[in-house]
Amino acid sequence: MAAESCLTRNEWICGEYVSSRSDELGDALVEHVLITAGAVGLAVLAAFPLALVARRWRLAAGPVLSLTTILYTVPSLAMYALLLPVFGISASVVVCGLVLYSLTVLVRNMLTGLASVPDEAREAARGLGYGRVRLLFAVELPLSLPALMAGVRIATVSAVSLTTVGAIVGHGGLGNLIYSGMDSYFKAQVLTASVLCVLLAVTADLLLLGAQRLLTPWTRHRAPRRAPRRDTALDLADGPADGPADNLADNVAKGV
Repeated sequence: MAAESCLTRNEWICGEYVSSRSDELGDALVEHVLITAGAVGLAVLAAFPLALVARRWRLAAGPVLSLTTILYTVPSLAMYALLLPVFGISASVVVCGLVLYSLTVLVRNMLTGLASVPDEAREAARGLGYGRVRLLFAVELPLSLPALMAGVRIATVSAVSLTTVGAIVGHGGLGNLIYSGMDSYFKAQVLTASVLCVLLAVTADLLLLGAQRLLTPWTRHRAPRRAPRRDTALDLADGPADGPADNLADNVAKGV
């Protein structure tokens, strides 16, 4: 008598499910990635002008931050229900909801990053005749990248998780498999889709972290080791080591 397969026994861990449903898992994973990437990309494009407006006009900062915070507090099911009359049952509902949820994190991190730019770097750029736009894109944005990328990483991981809720309109990527597996109590499907969702979030975060390290090489510089006591006087005489802001200011001064 042939042994029952793990599918028949309805086990949580089942290699036969992965091999027999690989196409279904692949399609769900691709949809999950496309929805997440599209939502985060659109959210960055929407958050950037909002952050600039909030920084430029103080009277606008309060309403912008309050609005994005209120949007973040709306329950995901209610958010999708509110968007349904506008977009109908489509992936656009999920993407729009994720964009709105991501705004609060991205706008705040952009403001924090822009505020962290040293005044010395701005003054050096203005001294060389940099206009407002060139100052923003050539000096302020590069120096604020660590905070900006931190916001993008948080928004991406959150979007990977919230995309599963899109299963209520049939566009939840791996969430479709999780919800249908819960309805039928199909253990292998629920566990496999959930693990893939977690792996996708971890992979996206690591990729963004790698991109951040490539774009901000100055942050990889280790702090100089503490000099022995007998060299302290010499170190003080030489002055402190150059930081990222000093390096950028020097580069600006050199016209690099």
